[in-house]
Amino acid sequence: MKAIIVNDEAAGAAGLTLTERPEPTAAINDVIVEVHASGWISTELEWPSTWVDRAGRSRAPSIPGHELAGVVSALGYGTTGLSVGQRVFGIADWHRDGTLAEYTAIEARNVAPLPGDLDFAVGASLPISGLTAWQGLFQHGRLQAGQSVLAHGAAGAVGTMVTQLAREAGAYVIGTGRAADREKVLDFGAHEFVDLENDALDDVGPVDLVFDVIGGEIQKTSVARIKPGGSLVSITGVIEARPTDGLVVDFVVEADRSQLAEIARRVQEGRLRTNIGTTTTLDDAVAAFNSGERAKGKTVIRVRP
Repeated sequence: MKAIIVNDEAAGAAGLTLTERPEPTAAINDVIVEVHASGWISTELEWPSTWVDRAGRSRAPSIPGHELAGVVSALGYGTTGLSVGQRVFGIADWHRDGTLAEYTAIEARNVAPLPGDLDFAVGASLPISGLTAWQGLFQHGRLQAGQSVLAHGAAGAVGTMVTQLAREAGAYVIGTGRAADREKVLDFGAHEFVDLENDALDDVGPVDLVFDVIGGEIQKTSVARIKPGGSLVSITGVIEARPTDGLVVDFVVEADRSQLAEIARRVQEGRLRTNIGTTTTLDDAVAAFNSGERAKGKTVIRVRP
């Protein structure tokens, strides 16, 4: 099968190569998915799990990519709840070969049925961004109607999901980004926009929840905006500041079939829009990843026409 592999950690995206690899086999409770579309996050090449397994052994050459939409082509021993020929979408395990390939092996519990009226590219754009927003807001941030959210990076793939889900839940949303992002952030449902290059975060009123995808000085400044008893929810990996009276959570998104199904249902009903930026093919993906262009949404690779 065709797949993109990475061998050299120091080379970054320049080390990605399109090549031929053996098709995967299904372990217990796995499914083999014929991948039709894959989502891509450029920081994957900085994740330890891209390079070593859970025992610390080298995984190179490994196949990156962790979001997928496709069709189940085989079932592993003991797999239940899915069938061959079924359309699915979900998240591949961080420490296993991923989704930038024509086929991938994935735990059945990590995928959910993809409704027939949703395009594979849409399905591949949803799992990490949608689940990150969902889990950060509702599981970790315990967001309630009537509260306020400061959503950093609100024009990005995660940020647009945070904005939409928070607003529909009855929250007041203040989105941040660059000046060029204003129209997009407001279009995705933010009540206010803060230009991080020219506006002062100190001017933002107290909020119940800060959803941080940036870290650094932005995180430190944001903490002072949190109301007593409020929450800082982060996916940056490092907490550099803490509210004096509040909850701090830094988390890694987890696959959840019921949450995936709920996200897909909202897209079907027009209550949630995906944010696809660049779309490319598996053959052209390496060049696209090395273009140097700033991602303006989710990058989706169409593995099959």
